[in-house]
Amino acid sequence: MIFDTHLHLVDRQRLSYPWLKDTPALNRDWSYEDYEATARRVGITDVLHMEVDVAEADMDAETAFVAELMQRPGSLIRGAISAARPEAAGFAAWLERVDRRVVKGVRRVLHVVPDEVSQTTLFRQNIALLGAAGLPFDIVMLARQLPLARALVDACPDAVFVLDHCGVPDIAGWAFDSWAAEVTELARRPNLNIKLSGVTAYTGGQWSLETLRPWIAHILQQFSADRIVWGSDSPVCTLQSNLAEWVATSHALLSELSADERDAVLHGNARRLWKIPA
Repeated sequence: MIFDTHLHLVDRQRLSYPWLKDTPALNRDWSYEDYEATARRVGITDVLHMEVDVAEADMDAETAFVAELMQRPGSLIRGAISAARPEAAGFAAWLERVDRRVVKGVRRVLHVVPDEVSQTTLFRQNIALLGAAGLPFDIVMLARQLPLARALVDACPDAVFVLDHCGVPDIAGWAFDSWAAEVTELARRPNLNIKLSGVTAYTGGQWSLETLRPWIAHILQQFSADRIVWGSDSPVCTLQSNLAEWVATSHALLSELSADERDAVLHGNARRLWKIPA
């Protein structure tokens, strides 16, 4: 079984995605039906939808979209990691009114805003509210911003965090040492988990299993198997691979773990972190 904690779906008739105009390879609809056909072939049994940085006015509509997909007979989708604005004064009110049957976690894309946003008192107070509510916060930052991630995690010790895409390493430029040092430091924070997802997008296109192995080996070494979750990052993964390739690559990268450890990474940890019943 595989629990995909990072699926993006795109419906341009229903929602607005301003950033897509600058990414032609992804600027089309990406449907649940197309994803599901491959997912069922490769062993994906459960899915969390990850917010797709829709226009701010459409954030609630995106969560409603996920809620509808959850109601389909036999749906793989178990909930949403929803978009929100922890830097805004209205965040606490938003958190009070959201449907917790749908919203299982929160993400705010932080590499498209000034670095100071995640370091403000209000932002940190609102992330602390997520901790009290039992909702994990996904951190998506560039590798150069990882010290900011560390500061945020330290400021909110009672919140649960998930670092997306292994911390967005510059694999194409082989900027290993600085990234590895930050990952080592981040792994000392027990309330931080890391997501094995998205890394093929940072390879520049010329990659193999051996290209990825040192980076993932470092993740496995620094984070115990019970603090790693798996995500497809579909359809962003299609920039340099495809869903089936990423699943196969992940199995190979995790092959030296014990069976129990692989089960934890591929599905058990996700159920625990986002409180999804079996």
